[in-house]
Amino acid sequence: MEGAFSSYSCFPLSSSVCTLSAPKKSSSTFFPPLASIPDARISHRTAGPPGSRKKTSDNLIAEISPHRAASAVRLLRIEQGGAFADLLNKKGRSSAENEMGYVERTLGFRTRDLDDRDMRLVTEIVGGTVRWRRYLDHLIMSLCSEEKMFRDMEPLLLQVLRIGFYEIIKLGMPPYAVVDENVKLAKRALRPGAGNLVNGILRKLVSLKETDSLPLPKVAGDDRAQARALAIIHSHPVWMVRRWMKFWGIKESVRLMNWNNCDPCFGLRVNTAKGYTRNDLVNRLKSLKVPHELSTFLEDFVRLQTGMQTVIQAGLLKEGICSVQDESAGLVVSVVDPQPGDTIVDCCAAPGGKTLFMASRLRSQGMVLAIDVNKGRLRILKEASRSHNVNDVVTTTNADLRLYADKHNLKFDKVLLDAPCSGLGVLSKRADLRWNRRLEDLEQLKNMQDELFNAASMLVKPGGVLVYSTCSIDPEENEERVSAFLLRHPEFVVQPVHGYVPPDFVTEKGYYFSNPVKHHIDGSFAARLVKSSRYSS
Repeated sequence: MEGAFSSYSCFPLSSSVCTLSAPKKSSSTFFPPLASIPDARISHRTAGPPGSRKKTSDNLIAEISPHRAASAVRLLRIEQGGAFADLLNKKGRSSAENEMGYVERTLGFRTRDLDDRDMRLVTEIVGGTVRWRRYLDHLIMSLCSEEKMFRDMEPLLLQVLRIGFYEIIKLGMPPYAVVDENVKLAKRALRPGAGNLVNGILRKLVSLKETDSLPLPKVAGDDRAQARALAIIHSHPVWMVRRWMKFWGIKESVRLMNWNNCDPCFGLRVNTAKGYTRNDLVNRLKSLKVPHELSTFLEDFVRLQTGMQTVIQAGLLKEGICSVQDESAGLVVSVVDPQPGDTIVDCCAAPGGKTLFMASRLRSQGMVLAIDVNKGRLRILKEASRSHNVNDVVTTTNADLRLYADKHNLKFDKVLLDAPCSGLGVLSKRADLRWNRRLEDLEQLKNMQDELFNAASMLVKPGGVLVYSTCSIDPEENEERVSAFLLRHPEFVVQPVHGYVPPDFVTEKGYYFSNPVKHHIDGSFAARLVKSSRYSS
């Protein structure tokens, strides 16, 4: 599975599913007299009655901050399962128009149009607010007059408060402006009383922040109590924190959570199959004034900390000059080691980043069969193969791998099983993923991974290679799945990945593993197995 721009492409589980320099902090703030915070239960309406808002003839309310209105609606859609926190797409200006369309349908009014700066702010605020949700909710609940007020709070009002808290605490925006703008939004989108509530709670927050007395828990007590405190302070699910503490201890767990809470880096892979070089891509990035650095791990890759919206809007992806792919995914392809003339199967291929990279390495000699259960995503993959000029070696098949392997007596030189997984290695890019994963999911995933592993092994010819990979950092999805497979399949042996990836990525058992904290790329794992030539079936 492909990191930040994918869902689980092979066999999905059913589950609840940019950077800006912050302004300098204000040392002191002037406010009008403190408004009282209502204690009564808040209505569950998402918007006030038509008469409660002043509108122009075209529903435009210019004094409402457009990026805050769009962020509140996007957060509401994420909470209801209708959107992801990631706003990166290839639609350019139409993306801003879509966001404002959602604002009008949800709130009943429009603001002025989103410009590029507004879109960057929406990306930052939405991603950051989702990422820091547990931390923000703890503070909001602490500043409510009683816990019941927080528990009964209507969804849209909660999003407005989360935005205000994030802007004040994490972005360091001027407190008076944040309070004023979010109060306006609450009053227009809901009713005057909601604005009073936002005003009172945000002003309490500002007062506590200025005296450095935010109500945060202390990391003390037994392991369970420490995990609960760390889960609030670093905004992760408790079960994840406890699991990581068990595997790596507190210090490494905190480092990992800090990485997950940082603004993500993005990788770009130049499309060599169309004749482009990394120098060509670098020159385009320079002309666009997009900061970048060369990958030290892979010669076809460039890393970006900011500027992805610029790259997308400039058409670099649409033209097939490059594609978005993390270096960790590229290193998995290095473990497969595609060579001209190879026959390769990508077993859970969509959305197809690894398929396209492997195909480019074949240099028009050989073939990559891309199998996936999602027909729509395979169609997109096929279109991308044409854009990247590798359609002569890419074939797609819509199938359940388990049924396909059992039905077809086909054997290939190399088989890649990029298995559906928890995605715990890509939490910095997928801000919402941490809240959509449960501990119970891991058991279901491990069973599925074992079934797919068995099926993939049936497609490997004697002497051929089977690569099992994930974008997870969890040992139970990685090393333990390989160990269990080898017990079931003595015809396979581990081939250490020395020589295929830089030495720093090779584990003691000869597997590939990228550590987000250590390597500053997504977390991923791969094992290279070879089938004995003595086995003919």
